[in-house]
Amino acid sequence: MADEDLRKIDVEALTPGQAASELERLAREIAHHDALYYAQDNPEISDAAYDALRRRNEAIEARFPELRRADSPSERVGMAPSEGFGKIRHRVAMLSLDNAFEDEDVVEFVGRVRRFLGLVEDAPLELVAEPKIDGLSISLRYDRGRFVEAATRGDGTQGENVTANVLTIKSIPHVLKGKDVPETIDIRGEIFMDHADFQNLNVQQAASGAKIFANPRNAAAGSLRQLDPKLTAKRPLRFFAYGWGEASSLPTETQSGVVEAMGRWGLPINPRMTLCAGAEELLAYYQQLAMDRARLDYDIDGVVYKVNRLDYQLRLGFISRSPRWATAHKFPAEQAMTILRDIDIQVGRTGALTPVAKLEPVTVGGVVVSNATLHNEDEIARKDIRIGDTVVVQRAGDVIPQIVSVVLEKRPEGAEAYQFPKVCPVCGSHAVRETDEKSGRRDVVRRCTGGLICEAQQVERLKHFVSRNAFDIEGLGEKTIAAFHRDGLIQSPADIFRLQHKDTQADLKIEEREGWGPQSAQKLFASIEARREIGLDRFIYALGIRHVGETTAKVLARSYGTLENFEAQMRAAGQDEAGEAFADLVNINGIGKVVAEAIAEFFAEPHNIEVLRELHKEVRTVPVETVASDTAVAGKTVVFTGSLEKMTRSEAKAQAERLGAKVAGSVSKKTDYVVAGADAGSKLNKARELGVTVLSEDDWLGLTGG
Repeated sequence: MADEDLRKIDVEALTPGQAASELERLAREIAHHDALYYAQDNPEISDAAYDALRRRNEAIEARFPELRRADSPSERVGMAPSEGFGKIRHRVAMLSLDNAFEDEDVVEFVGRVRRFLGLVEDAPLELVAEPKIDGLSISLRYDRGRFVEAATRGDGTQGENVTANVLTIKSIPHVLKGKDVPETIDIRGEIFMDHADFQNLNVQQAASGAKIFANPRNAAAGSLRQLDPKLTAKRPLRFFAYGWGEASSLPTETQSGVVEAMGRWGLPINPRMTLCAGAEELLAYYQQLAMDRARLDYDIDGVVYKVNRLDYQLRLGFISRSPRWATAHKFPAEQAMTILRDIDIQVGRTGALTPVAKLEPVTVGGVVVSNATLHNEDEIARKDIRIGDTVVVQRAGDVIPQIVSVVLEKRPEGAEAYQFPKVCPVCGSHAVRETDEKSGRRDVVRRCTGGLICEAQQVERLKHFVSRNAFDIEGLGEKTIAAFHRDGLIQSPADIFRLQHKDTQADLKIEEREGWGPQSAQKLFASIEARREIGLDRFIYALGIRHVGETTAKVLARSYGTLENFEAQMRAAGQDEAGEAFADLVNINGIGKVVAEAIAEFFAEPHNIEVLRELHKEVRTVPVETVASDTAVAGKTVVFTGSLEKMTRSEAKAQAERLGAKVAGSVSKKTDYVVAGADAGSKLNKARELGVTVLSEDDWLGLTGG
């Protein structure tokens, strides 16, 4: 039977002959991946896939102990040292840890420790929990407080002599300080690279045409294992101490106490190390760290739990390649390799063309992923992503899965560079990238110019139009909008208010559709009728103008008062961005040039004006209510300048708006009052030049009853 077929057979169903063949394959495959990971710093499978190989090997050995091989991976730690470095024999072996993958495994670990020690159920048992850094394990030798040598893990018995390279790492002290520093001690810890330094390093590598690192772990390992220490010195490596090997003495009788002492001696230690009492607290720590993981500035792939009392550690001892008194609780894999089957271009509500990777389904972070974001065409070109490529997919926390890199060695022959479409895949209109005339920068997003004639945008704009903070029409959910649009019932916003009339002429009535009935249909019509009158701010927000959210819509509604005035001014702004209407729009506090340009572009498009014309026939808007409309400043335009003493500028603006005033950002002939505090500058001069009334802070408070 072929190896591929054997892999699919459950361990419990294997015959002895099949089990022997599987153990041979697993020993060979794990050795291959060990060489790539430990010796070449270039793994080709994810940690989760590697762990799965080891778990299968251990399960087969547990069922068929007589078939255990002399070269069994369960007896091996790491990889033999490279011939490029001298060798150092560890005085105390650097073993690896057993892994826990489920909560039940952690509960069992704690129970197993208690049973071995003979502790009754309520006897105290302290455990240390700490982040499992995804870096390179290292052993640092100190004699009389002075750093003398450093060695990698290697095969656990002897490692590579990287003393000269470690000397270049700034966070590792050359001399330990403190009265309780042991005569000799081997400090065990992890060398790593944080996220910011990793990104900067890859930018430098790309600029010089050098190798781009797949992740911070590879970058740290590759940097430490340079044959020329001068190259290592240029790499931003960091270090956390978490344990020890041989030691002539120890300052305390607990794991946490010794690590805290290391911190006093000048060694970097992880501040998130925590003491826990039992499995429940360990799991709570794990869940919290999992939530915080994406915000850490370094990579971790799990949590390490250790029995805190050193005498308990001594009694528990070791089994095979790992200690009984510690285990590693791994996070679900956040990275995995899979094949990119296709690239799908999705058109959003604003016309943005977004590339989405269609993947061979793979489990990442405990979730099956078949799609991943590709961001934009520049990102595809930068990473040289091609259909058919084997890619590394990443998912951190609740972040949308994304493609991190391409495994170039696995690129199929004939794979061509991806050509991003220049036309909309939905309506065939030109798809363009806008260029800012002043900065000369191209927008990273390519957008369809089809506007409301593009079906993709129509559906999305309609969904937005009826959404909760817009017209909020109950019964018109996303699926219903999509179905009604597909069947020709709703093509534009105005069609929503003609739906009942259209329904009387339709061959298939709404009440006859699957999931509908007379009552639900009438309820929908009633919901639509109830929205024929709506606040101006909700109406503006419902139009889906780029950059205009709820807050901006309210500012516009308060500033222009009525829909007729708003439309007239915006059409004027759209026709002439050098004109007074556009200047007034930019001058509104909270608008700015980018938002103003987006609004002007919307009203310069004839299709949008037609939509508004049709809506006028169906909908009536009402002005936004203000807290006060009968105050001395209601309807007045106010500009604040200089430093106020009795309230902040933000408080003053908020107060003015509550009293019905319009707050502007600059002075014009339409300004009614300029409130000038200390150190008022050009705005005060402009007010005097235009003859605008200038008020002191006290004048303003007197006018407003403040």
